[in-house]
Amino acid sequence: MKKTKSAIVVGSGIAGIASALRLRAKGYDVQVFEANSYLGGKLTKLTLGKYQFDAGPSLFTMPHFVEELFLLFNKTPSDYFLYKSCDTACHYFFDDGIFLPFYVNLNKTIESVENVLKIDGDPLRRHFEKSKFIYEKTSRVFLENSLHDIRTYLNKGIISSILALPSLSLFKTMNEANESALNHPKLVQIFNRYATYNGSNPYQAPGILNIIPHLEHGIGSFFPIKGMYSITTSLVKLAKEEGVIFKTNARIDKILIKNKKVIGVNSNGKIYKSDLVFCNSDIKPAYKNLLQTVKKPKKTLSQEPSSSAMIFYWGIKKQFPKLDMHNIFFTNDYKQEFDSIFSKSTVYDDPTIYVHISSKMVTNYAPANCENWFVMVNVPYNSGQDWGALRNQIKRNILLKLKKQLGEDIESLIEEEDYLDPIRIEERTSSFGGALYGASSNDRTAAFFRHPNVTGVNGLYFVGGSAHPGGGIPLCLLSAKIATKYISSLNN
Repeated sequence: MKKTKSAIVVGSGIAGIASALRLRAKGYDVQVFEANSYLGGKLTKLTLGKYQFDAGPSLFTMPHFVEELFLLFNKTPSDYFLYKSCDTACHYFFDDGIFLPFYVNLNKTIESVENVLKIDGDPLRRHFEKSKFIYEKTSRVFLENSLHDIRTYLNKGIISSILALPSLSLFKTMNEANESALNHPKLVQIFNRYATYNGSNPYQAPGILNIIPHLEHGIGSFFPIKGMYSITTSLVKLAKEEGVIFKTNARIDKILIKNKKVIGVNSNGKIYKSDLVFCNSDIKPAYKNLLQTVKKPKKTLSQEPSSSAMIFYWGIKKQFPKLDMHNIFFTNDYKQEFDSIFSKSTVYDDPTIYVHISSKMVTNYAPANCENWFVMVNVPYNSGQDWGALRNQIKRNILLKLKKQLGEDIESLIEEEDYLDPIRIEERTSSFGGALYGASSNDRTAAFFRHPNVTGVNGLYFVGGSAHPGGGIPLCLLSAKIATKYISSLNN
């Protein structure tokens, strides 16, 4: 009788859960080891009194990558997971009083820009078309395949992608590409913001990152009916039904390797043998703590970490009709803000503020006539700063800015509060320095050549935001898809 092969997944972030499902679909016995008492990594939930918050990611695009996981088992995705399309992409607020709503529908967004900014909308339309062009020329080759595999470069689509390189703004910074294409500084600032979607600096990151706006405005922006955490709970439910075993409070002490072949893991002093190990841990702590005997990829490990975040979770005892689910209150000097984060490792006095209010969509996340505010400012990764002092400074500046913009004393409306800073993020997710996306994409090499999904150790694979193709829910799901392509199915 043929022995069933086994796989262990280190970490239950979205990439870890997706890897577990894909491995199970190939016939492997799968165990997921999670150091925390809860599952989901950054994609988890927080309850404060009568308020509930999605603790981490708040943007949901490309839902088909989630649905794929249910289809692997011939399940109907909507039996497990429901989501809906969003009409509004984001409400943008500027210090000069300009309020500019962006919609998912491109024509509606262009109409909004023309009415508010009194400019021709054609350059904006062409910029969105360029974003779509970048996506179509790069996504299948560079995002859905390993860039460390020679077979990727033999793909029939690679020639078209290579020929398109001069048109992809790879050799301009994101800011340079936006300034040359758009006809208003406020639009440049809005499009520069997309660099923060992978924790980068638009004044350094390559213009090819302008692929990101197409995800929201071309493919669409969505939100789960039961909140972002339902992505985790629905996939875990499926995984348990299919026989995946989850172990919580099960920190991995070491990934065991013999003769360049993975043989299992050591967790809490006990050895668990397996044929495969999928590591959904940040690569820097993984090499430092779990893979001490493995040759380290020095160039990859030396890449600049992405930005982190200071997040406040506020239960607000009032509703604000002018605010939507996603809201941005911009700084007056975006370049100075990014310079503070990436060059000075501190926070600018006039930070850009993101306010996410999921109770606009999930009404039971807040009491009647109240709202749950997830208030975030981009900050540097932890390198020894005094985060207690910075937290107080950031909170003070947030409250001043919001009071000016909204005409309300927000502090008096806060009845529940908690926070995340880089230290807490690192403690809870093992992200190096609390960096949210592994390496930043502040140069072309880092933007494309993250840590490979396949390693030089037979049976060891890396998935998650610090591995190829990068951070954010869709890319983490793709990392699991890419890695498991290299695993033979036991069901055939």
